[in-house]
Amino acid sequence: MQAQCSHWYLVLIGYAPTVFPSHSSSAFPSLGSLYTNRGRAQIQVDTVPQLVGVYFTLYIQSFLYIPHSTGFSIIFNVLYLNISDYATNSVIYLCCSSLLFPGLIQREGGSMEQEMGELRRYRTQSISRGEFALSDSFYFYRKGLESIVDDQVTQRFSSEELVSWNLLTRTNHNFHYISLRLTVIWGLGVIIRYCVLFPLRITLAIIGISWLVIGTTLVGFLPNRRVKNWLSELVHLMCYRICARGLSATIQYHNKNNKPQKGGICVANHTSPIDIVILANDGCYAMVGQSHSGLMGVIQRSMVRSCPHVWFERSEMRDRHAVTSRLRAHVAAKCNLPILIFPEGTCINNTSVMMFKKGSFEIGGTIYPVAIKYDPRFGDAFWNSAKYNMVSYLLRMMTSWAIVVNVWYLPPMTRQEGEDATKFANRVKSAIAHQGGLLDMADGSLKRDKVKEEFKEHQQKMYSSMVVGKKARNSQELTR
Repeated sequence: MQAQCSHWYLVLIGYAPTVFPSHSSSAFPSLGSLYTNRGRAQIQVDTVPQLVGVYFTLYIQSFLYIPHSTGFSIIFNVLYLNISDYATNSVIYLCCSSLLFPGLIQREGGSMEQEMGELRRYRTQSISRGEFALSDSFYFYRKGLESIVDDQVTQRFSSEELVSWNLLTRTNHNFHYISLRLTVIWGLGVIIRYCVLFPLRITLAIIGISWLVIGTTLVGFLPNRRVKNWLSELVHLMCYRICARGLSATIQYHNKNNKPQKGGICVANHTSPIDIVILANDGCYAMVGQSHSGLMGVIQRSMVRSCPHVWFERSEMRDRHAVTSRLRAHVAAKCNLPILIFPEGTCINNTSVMMFKKGSFEIGGTIYPVAIKYDPRFGDAFWNSAKYNMVSYLLRMMTSWAIVVNVWYLPPMTRQEGEDATKFANRVKSAIAHQGGLLDMADGSLKRDKVKEEFKEHQQKMYSSMVVGKKARNSQELTR
């Protein structure tokens, strides 16, 4: 009788034949061999793989797949973060962060006119507005030296410096002994992250990606109706939530009443490729990007069968008008999902927001800004593509303590009358930087390109308007 019950238990979970021809133990020898002539149950070697498979399946379904696919956060996740937060001593971290300046030097936050006014104030003789002062040159000298000593652009493309060590990486590759206690704690952290957390996370990632390919492919065979759209959104949400749990992502969404709506454009600051997974945990979006081959190509082709994503070929990406026309056609259909765009075009280390390219703001429609801010104490989400490839980056993510992120949905914004695309992009960028506590920086392309002549002329006009005056400068331009 016990053998029969055990057999039907295995049938229910898929680890035994579905037909049980007789009630004797010979019909199921692996379970019949559990009983010896002495009448006591003994586990034989041939039953160990089955039992391991049973327990592993139950664990995956009960504690990993079902909770994570439905977006249910287990209490252990919150407890784990509280312990990690206590270990990193958040109070000291926040206090030190408020006292230290972001960089090697302290920069003045005033404008050109304010800083030059301070320099002119210490002169013995007063200077009229239309005169040149030699002290003005010190402003440009100081700005040049500040850029050489502590460049504000290139340092945004490297990992953010932490005030306190989070037991993940070291400042150099050579082992430097500090204390036995710290060494033991760091060693235990390596064992926990690589031997306990990493296998579970890689399992969840494989399940999420596999279900994304299979689910979207099956949904793609359905006719284009409401049922297909509903199933497509359900499959996407489940898969992205599973993949997010594979990164131990803990996400807090704020102001959900401002979530992007269909027919709109969602723009956000860009830190990592997992930004898509973070945002797609709370809603479905239409992705925009270049078509790829290999595994990424398989995922893209399966996704586009069930949802109208916008994939471009390499030749089309260079044609700006072709890209704009396809995006406008997508936005014009109010039943389509909102387009997700990262206007920066590159990954920034989540300390600032670089220049938004104006192409995304020439399409038209409603813009839904989103600010994303990661907590670097638990894991560095920034992808330095010049230093790590995609595989190495994902390995770093899955072996970190956690990915803690806050997402703010900002009120929708539209282009005002008489406002060009560049000014509109800067206005949206400033709103995102202010909400996320990020620095509003200039053009991020200065990392690779030279300074544009337009930027130099703009600085020259600012100085001439301050010295000569706006009216005098305008009259000089009219006489030319």
